[in-house]
Amino acid sequence: MASEFDVCIRGAGIVGRTLALLLARERMRVALVDTAPSPGNSGHGDVRAYALNQLSREVLQSVRSWPENAYATPVTRMDVYGDAGGEVHFEAERQGVDALNWIVDVPALEAQLAAAVRYQPMVEVVASPVNASLTVVCEGRHSRTREEFGVEFATMPYHQTAIATRVQCEVPHGQAARQWFSPAGDILAFLPLGGVGASEVAVVWSLPEKQVPALKALADAEFADALQSASQGALGRLTVVAERAAWPLQQSVARQWCGPMPGSDALREPASWVLAGDSAHAVHPLAGQGLNLGMADVAALARLLTGEDARWRHLGDLRLLRRYERERKARLAPIGLAMDGIQQLFTRAELPLANLRNWGMSGFERSGPLKAWVTRQAMGVNF
Repeated sequence: MASEFDVCIRGAGIVGRTLALLLARERMRVALVDTAPSPGNSGHGDVRAYALNQLSREVLQSVRSWPENAYATPVTRMDVYGDAGGEVHFEAERQGVDALNWIVDVPALEAQLAAAVRYQPMVEVVASPVNASLTVVCEGRHSRTREEFGVEFATMPYHQTAIATRVQCEVPHGQAARQWFSPAGDILAFLPLGGVGASEVAVVWSLPEKQVPALKALADAEFADALQSASQGALGRLTVVAERAAWPLQQSVARQWCGPMPGSDALREPASWVLAGDSAHAVHPLAGQGLNLGMADVAALARLLTGEDARWRHLGDLRLLRRYERERKARLAPIGLAMDGIQQLFTRAELPLANLRNWGMSGFERSGPLKAWVTRQAMGVNF
């Protein structure tokens, strides 16, 4: 008997919901496996915020899920500070755009996507996986389905932990994202929240593991003092206004991104699986590209599954899925290398490396065309 669904998406996070909406728009019947609590009903504060680029914004706007202005703050400037005077600055005006990227409140984005899914009749939310021609795994880096399919997930731990929270600042953020690299090997990012004229920022502080227990044990006021010191007082006095979350940092990539479904009949009724988002890869958060890579996966997969060539192929056709795998791995490789190289360079205390990285930052700041090219890559151009 033919399956009731064309596609089964395992994982109802941002990547999974977005893909479901893109495919449903093309009249595909989608089963969305959601085993998590509804957004906003977990009873715990969610401090996550993502830096989304132009491509991610366009994808979300196309499925009418871009948050309201108060929850999507345009970044007009990015300031990066080294540990010995090196600085790099990026300005939206110089790129001829209104924003370099947008800092998006995760609970607000999840709520928008959940509402869009509820009103899309081609998407059915289910509690467990169902049969379909194609299964897309969007369960995140700890995906059980990926393990069930026997896919190797090559992981390189950084021996760093990210601490995230939100703080209210004495000085308005001015729509600037700020980042500091310290001699101790930590990387602190302040991401503007609340829209134009606001003074709240999302904090992501990547620290060597040995520094984390002491910082987690601090009272909020003491933790705010530590943040103020690490940020060189750039935004004045700080007040912690949310819980603190923490997670280990690593770079990961799946060896195989697609394959035949276990037990499927390749001749009579072929069925396949494919990975997307954090189920396929993970990078260091220092450049804020994690979700952008996942949204680029979604855009590429939806384009291939709904394009002219796909009309002559079965959804489970591995030739089509391997094309997606090759395309996305090729895009991921240089970004992963760059993030790993920057992380390694700025977490080493040796004096020659410290001199090199700050000399490199100063040189990059004056590089002209190279700086412009890197900026546009980060903005989602040719992603």
